[in-house]
Order: sequence, then structure tokens, then C-alpha cells
Amino acid sequence: MSKKIVVSVDNVSKFFKLPTESTQSLRTALVNRFKGIKGYRKQHVLKDISFQVKEGDFFGIVGRNGSGKSTLLKIISQIYMPEQGSVAINGKMVSFIELGVGFNPELTGRENVYLNGAMLGFTTEEVDAMYRDIVDFAELHDFMNQKLKNYSSGMQVRLAFSVAIKAEGDILILDEVLAVGDEAFQRKCNDYFLERKAGGKTTILVTHDMGAVKKYCNKAILIDNGFIKAFGEPDDVANQYSLDNVTKSIQGSEEEQEEEILVDNLRVKLLSETKITPGSPVEFEITYDVLRDMPTYIAFSITDIDRNIWIYNDNSMDNLTSGKGRKRFRYSCRLLNVNDLKLKLQVSVRDKDENMIAFSNNDNTPIILVNRRDISKDDISAKDSSTGLLQRNGGWEFLEA
Repeated sequence: MSKKIVVSVDNVSKFFKLPTESTQSLRTALVNRFKGIKGYRKQHVLKDISFQVKEGDFFGIVGRNGSGKSTLLKIISQIYMPEQGSVAINGKMVSFIELGVGFNPELTGRENVYLNGAMLGFTTEEVDAMYRDIVDFAELHDFMNQKLKNYSSGMQVRLAFSVAIKAEGDILILDEVLAVGDEAFQRKCNDYFLERKAGGKTTILVTHDMGAVKKYCNKAILIDNGFIKAFGEPDDVANQYSLDNVTKSIQGSEEEQEEEILVDNLRVKLLSETKITPGSPVEFEITYDVLRDMPTYIAFSITDIDRNIWIYNDNSMDNLTSGKGRKRFRYSCRLLNVNDLKLKLQVSVRDKDENMIAFSNNDNTPIILVNRRDISKDDISAKDSSTGLLQRNGGWEFLEA
């Protein structure tokens, strides 16, 4: 059964009028109007944006600062109206665009919970029902009767975030809020997002954290200069975002300079069988062409597709190479203590500063199926504790073309 569409964005465009002169009088404004001088220019922030979010999606929106991400969220949240296109919402929506918006420093923490709940569209009875959960999550039991102005900034953030995520709605919209609070609170937020994802609750997330996109999202879009540049698999979208940032930093401040391709023809070839049993070797070969005299190395990960978690990640510079030309790596390992897994092998090429300069897209990502087999004691004793579920078999073998 196909899931229902809960957010539909159809051909949305948005621009803002930026003043080009300061008009001090009505007379000057009228004279300028008759002369055809508008006194402003249009800044087109979003251009013909279309996508759909289905029930249960954890949908990521990424892009550089100024690309239009937050404007898009405000249109979805019905704070802004688009100049063109439409947005359809099917369900109760809770938007958390900015931390602490609507909070009053002269009110107590408790009073601010009810105030913020009312601004989100909840009745007093509904806030009553979720008040204890909000306070428990924020861990501010002893401070709820104090005025908000006496809270530390971290306490205010925790309270505001707790109100947003505990205000149970059908659709939760979050803008740049994954780094709130201290380390312990961030772990709690991480558990909450994993629980929300597993429970099939719809979430739209704007973030610059590509690790979060890969970890939580099942779909994502990349917005660049007001357009959707990439759409689909979160790994591909996140990798494209990272690659774009590296390219722009290499280009410097010259906006018209053409993009320089540093690495081309990245290929990942699975040498072993696609379907294997636990303990069987996995072998693959990676080739790519370096177009500039520069050091490069390979980073790769093996991910459990169903749970969207890494079971192995290698980002070491043990095999840093230099010079132009064809590079070739071969790697062999054994999967131990695993059963019934669907894995994908993702590869990137990085420079000596750990910047990603090329990555294998979804079409160039091998899939490995591990069929079920009873695990013997010999398998368990052979487990390599230094690599978790993977035991290296000879490590990297570097072959120079």
C-alpha cells in the first residue's frame, strides 16, 4: 500500500524586494515612480521548487547559506506566501524554525510552555497532557517556576527544543537545531530522532550536518541558488553537497571561474560474489584518475541499508598517494557475526586535508547480500576486535597502473 502524501510543494517560487535607495519623503517616492525608478530590486530566493513528502518520511533539505532552505521551510509552515506555486499540507504540523521564538523572558518556564504551545495551535488541555513529557525531556524540573530571563542560554534552548518535539503533530519541521544543548542532551536528541524514524513519523529537517542527513533521512534534496540541484538518496545528496563545498573553496572568491575537476572516472568494482554467507571474503577494486599533481587517498564505508547505520568505516590516510594518473586499490575483508543483511559499499576520494573531491554515486555503489547461516564458535573466536564486524584479510593492496 502506497503511503499518503502529507506535504506537496508544487512549482513554488519566492522573491524579496530589496531597496536600492533610501526615500525620505512621499514626494520623492512619487517622482521616482513616475520616472520609472522602482527603488528596489528583486532577489529571487526560490525558483520553481517541486517535491513531495510522504507519511513516515524523514526528509532532509540541505544547501549552502543563502540557498533558500529556511525560506522554503517558512513557506511550508505558512509564514511566507509564495509568489508562484502552491503548498498542500495533509495533517497537523509543528514547525520549529528558530529556537525560542515566541518565548517571553519575563514569564516563568511553565508559562512559556503554555504560551508557546498556544502559538503552535494547541489548546490548554493539550498542553496539560504533554507538559510532564516536555519538562522530563528538558530536565528542568527545579526551574519551571523561575522567570526565563534567569535561565542560561543552554537551558532556554533545551526548553524551546523540548516544547517543539513533544508537541505531538503529524509533521515535525526542524531548522538547524541538531546541535542544541550539552553532550548529554544531544545524545538524548539523537535517541529521539532514531525513535521517531523507527516509528514512521514524518519529519522535515534542514541542516548543514551531512552525517545527520545520512543517519536519519530516507530522502533529501539539495538546493543551490534557488533551484533543486539534487534529489533522492540521502547519501548521494549529502555527498554532492560536500563536493560542491570543496569545489567552491578551491575556486576562491571568483564566482565566474569554471569548476575544476580534480578526479575523474571513479569506479568501484565488486570482485567477489554479490550474495555471500557470513565469514565469506568480500573483495573489491577501486580505480580513479587524478588530473592534478596532488596527494589523494580512498575512504570507504559499508552500511546496513535497512537500518541505515555503518558497520564499518575506513577514513585513514595509510595509502596516501601523489601525482597524476590512474590509481588503483584492491581490498579484501571478511564479514563475521552477521546474518541477513543488505549492505552497500560507498567510496570517496579525498585530498590530504580530508576534503572529499569525488564520490561514488548511487549507480556506482555495489550492493552485498549476506544470506543467513548459523554462526559457529570458530566464527566468534575469529572476530577481530579492532574492526568490529569486519576482519581484515591482508589489508589494502595498492597497485599502481
